[in-house]
Amino acid sequence: MASPLRPVLAAPLTERRARALARDFAVLADPVRLRLLSIITSVAGGEVCVCELVEPLGRSQPTVSHHLKVLVEAGLIVGERRGRWVWYRAVGERLDEVRAALDT
Repeated sequence: MASPLRPVLAAPLTERRARALARDFAVLADPVRLRLLSIITSVAGGEVCVCELVEPLGRSQPTVSHHLKVLVEAGLIVGERRGRWVWYRAVGERLDEVRAALDT
């Protein structure tokens, strides 16, 4: 079986690995989710309050929350409730896995 971090082009994918990568890529194929991930990963300190995500995206709070939920379910980000707000940060290991799949 191929290593989970083995690049896609290094060897033929198993069906299981192809399905897992396809799910990850489908999550990242949405422009709103890509922008959310880029905002979260680029902020100083590595985490951002959900209250700071609505305005830069120009989307409604429910829409932003939906996309955050998809990213959380994919394991790409995690949220931590602090009082009234949720703070999000990227899961570096998961991002490394996706990135490694594309390395040649």
